[in-house]
Amino acid sequence: ERLAEGYGESRQSIGLSGNNSVMEVFASEETGTWTITVTMPNGMMCLVASGQSYETLAEELETAADTAL
Repeated sequence: ERLAEGYGESRQSIGLSGNNSVMEVFASEETGTWTITVTMPNGMMCLVASGQSYETLAEELETAADTAL
């Protein structure tokens, strides 16, 4: 709620990290701010990093087979 109300950020991605922690990326396309959090299995959430100039990318990554040609 704090990220949404204070910065207009919403969750952009989520993933399972080491020791069953949940990593989330929140960002705002309008303001460009972003925040990365990790939530531990016990429910404690830690802010890991934050910044500006967030952009959504939709680029295709090359595979090892593509670079071997």
